[in-house]
Amino acid sequence: MSGTQTRPSATGDVLRLLGRFMADYVRNPVNLLVLVVVPGVFVIVAAGSIAEAARLLGGSGGPAVEAATAGWAAGFLAGIAMYYQVNAARAADRRLVLAGLAPWRLVAARLGTGLVLAAVATVVALLALVLRSGIEAPMRVVVGTVMFAVIYLAIGALVGALVRSPVNGTVLILFVWIIDVFFGPAVGSPDRLTTRWLPTHFVTLWMVDTPSRHGGRLGDLGWALVWLGTALIFSVAVITATAGRARRSSRRDRSVSSWNRFVVGLRMGLRDWRRNPVLWVLLVAVPLVFIVLAKATTAPEFGMFTLVEGGRTVTAVFWLPEVHAGTMTPIAIASLSALAGLFLGLDARRGDRRLVGAGFEAAVLLASRLAVLAVAVAVVTVSSLAVTAAVFEARQWGLYAAGNLLLALTYGLVGVCLGPIFGRVGGVFVAFLVPFVDLGIGQSPMLRPQPPRWAQPLPGYGPVRVVLDGGLTVGFDTTTPVLVALAWLIALTVMAGWLLRRAPVPAVHSALGT
Repeated sequence: MSGTQTRPSATGDVLRLLGRFMADYVRNPVNLLVLVVVPGVFVIVAAGSIAEAARLLGGSGGPAVEAATAGWAAGFLAGIAMYYQVNAARAADRRLVLAGLAPWRLVAARLGTGLVLAAVATVVALLALVLRSGIEAPMRVVVGTVMFAVIYLAIGALVGALVRSPVNGTVLILFVWIIDVFFGPAVGSPDRLTTRWLPTHFVTLWMVDTPSRHGGRLGDLGWALVWLGTALIFSVAVITATAGRARRSSRRDRSVSSWNRFVVGLRMGLRDWRRNPVLWVLLVAVPLVFIVLAKATTAPEFGMFTLVEGGRTVTAVFWLPEVHAGTMTPIAIASLSALAGLFLGLDARRGDRRLVGAGFEAAVLLASRLAVLAVAVAVVTVSSLAVTAAVFEARQWGLYAAGNLLLALTYGLVGVCLGPIFGRVGGVFVAFLVPFVDLGIGQSPMLRPQPPRWAQPLPGYGPVRVVLDGGLTVGFDTTTPVLVALAWLIALTVMAGWLLRRAPVPAVHSALGT
């Protein structure tokens, strides 16, 4: 009939929305780059070191752990990607529903987008594993990697629905992922009662073919499938609830006093952080769990560290349970500082543009932003050191604390530089990768007595040598590493200042032109 109009099919609506959502994701080339970089670095570069760390911490080590890195990489990518899918699009999704789109179609499109991203992350992670060492048990590794990605889709969706701030959401997902991976059955002991509640506990055991003997009648695969089904159901429920409600944002314009613009800029930056109580909880909880669990899960054996004592290079033997927590503290501090700097640089750009347009001097504005960063990394350092003091006895606390603070400032500035270059999603991935590769792999004294040559030019080399000098020796023998660290600090400060000053200019000229 020529006079009738055909109603768009449900499948067509879902596919069109899915295509739009995917187009929006791939519009940023950094997202595609990250899909390759994260599995490439984590699986190809770091798998061997992680397997060695697993052996030291009481896990199985070897090829089984290397295979599990594909699942870990896919899970991390899927969780962060789904977080931004849910968090950033909630207002747009709400408008689509109010405009008459059936909620279930929107939910299907969002979940479908997440599954497509999870599939892409899985394929890339598996290809990286093939390039590194091949796959000995293809069925277990492929299915296990898919399970990792889907379970972390649910985690990303839940955090995206509950946590509005990207700082909090990213740190929370990273916190869950670190606990799940580095204290799970592949890296640690598979028989710990306290880790059986981790989301990928049974998936990991089945994937690496290590029977748990505590899976009951369902077995490890059965419980893994239960987690998988629960994750899918939970994802649907979370996306449905998010699409059906929206929060009104309340913004208050407050006058800025003119007598001291630096103080105003500093106060404005600190006020945003003060209004975020979840962030302060995370700043305490992440070091607490990460450092204390590092102490509790270290295998009882000795390790050799290369240090400088009295101007001479010596190899010292330490009881690992006594020193492991102290060597893990820099990783926690650097990761949190990098994320804090990343979002500080990104969130300040819009307000900075208005302030510059209103006549706020760029130099004063830059100084206030860097002062806010200094306060943030100081809080990160103090909270981490307070936890470390309960489980580690440094030989020189002043030098040990100074090295950690230097590391925090360095990686806070790294985060500030990453934000304008990579944006939110890409910046989160890179802000995680850089300290992981630099500190967790390159500088770690747990993996090798001396950092390899490729790790010595990295920003963490100088501060970590200072941390080890203060934590494990009785003298100061790190003059050269301190100078290298200060050079990095100066260079990063200049680059961060250039990026922060550069961001407001286009918006101001555009506003004047209109």
